[in-house]
Amino acid sequence: MEHKLQARMANPIMVIPEAFQALLALAKSTEKGGVPARTRELVNLRASQINGCSVCVDMHSRDLKKAGETDERIFAVAAWREAPYFTDAERAALALTEAVTRLSDRADPVPDEIWDEAARHYDEKALAALIISIAQINVWNRLNVTTKQVAGKFASSAEAQASAPSHSVAR
Repeated sequence: MEHKLQARMANPIMVIPEAFQALLALAKSTEKGGVPARTRELVNLRASQINGCSVCVDMHSRDLKKAGETDERIFAVAAWREAPYFTDAERAALALTEAVTRLSDRADPVPDEIWDEAARHYDEKALAALIISIAQINVWNRLNVTTKQVAGKFASSAEAQASAPSHSVAR
């Protein structure tokens, strides 16, 4: 039996377009931080998996694929610790992503060992870009999940097409 999904309302960024532009600008601000575009997309995918955001899981998996990412790496993001496909720097970014996305899950939300490993691979500017990227994808996830946006709908919208150059991996 097919489950018909329907959003509760238009995406808040469509209701308040200035918010859409602000989020696009925030994402663009991270591009010159020294974190590779693919790493930022892996971060986007992992946070979206944790938050159960089907729109973003769908979008960032597709963006990674379009950028030439392998199926093995895309499929393994949810189990990155047990998969051999990721670099140490990507692992550090994914660990930081999980910690920042799950702030309330532990007494010390971002333990020193996670921070120190990220700092070993990324300088201060790259860490800033990484943290902003993680915060930004969490905002998108919360907007989409709260309003029950449907995967695939936004990707085909005029707004998504207009923002494609600034919201794709091939930055």
